[in-house]
Amino acid sequence: MQPAIAVRDLTKKYEEGAAGTLALRGVDLDVLPGELLMLVGPSGSGKTTLLSIMGCILTATSGSVRVAGKEVVGLRENQLPALRLEHIGFVFQGFNLFPTLTAGENVELMLDLKGVSAAKAKKRAQELLEQVGLGGKYASFPADLSGGQKQRVAIARALAGDPGIILADEPTAALDSHTGRNVMEMMTELAHQRGRAVVIVTHDSRVLPFADRIVKIEDGAIAAPENGSVRPGLLEGHLPQAAVGLA
Repeated sequence: MQPAIAVRDLTKKYEEGAAGTLALRGVDLDVLPGELLMLVGPSGSGKTTLLSIMGCILTATSGSVRVAGKEVVGLRENQLPALRLEHIGFVFQGFNLFPTLTAGENVELMLDLKGVSAAKAKKRAQELLEQVGLGGKYASFPADLSGGQKQRVAIARALAGDPGIILADEPTAALDSHTGRNVMEMMTELAHQRGRAVVIVTHDSRVLPFADRIVKIEDGAIAAPENGSVRPGLLEGHLPQAAVGLA
């Protein structure tokens, strides 16, 4: 099976000060379709930097990153947005919804970027909101939604372009246990039932039982074991019993 994301000998150096800061050092990592992988580690370890490079938001200093089989290291910055739009959906801790747009319009925005007609975009946005349990919130503004509802709108928006890869940065950090569990159940379904490659950066220990694989990053490198800890059976779509009781 070809990885959805393949990272090899990846480094990232931020040129700040005389010496600069080496944020990633020689990272190797594959993410498979149908896999929910979690990146964990202390603050400043390089998790979000790695996620941002895999998501074609940041550029690497050296190494290789292949997204859906395409090498992205070395591409010009003006080539990256099209790659993101085609292959990647993002879910952020802060939701990143536009406050002056309704829930439906926030989802439609992604479809507009892909050239979908207004009528089709509206219909698809309504379908996606229903899919995440918010069919009645199409006309609601973000200020009128709970944290969990905002995150579900963000997930619907991430799915609007039908990406093969979902990248999420602390998607449950601002949510209570019940809502966080609902969000993780959706993420698990995206991986196991719909074949997406899902990568989540998290400090939230409550969500770890949902992972197919947990990869720890320390000081910009993957800690042993090199390929992370795999939970047997999960890639066949079996939700761990521990995840059911997340609280």
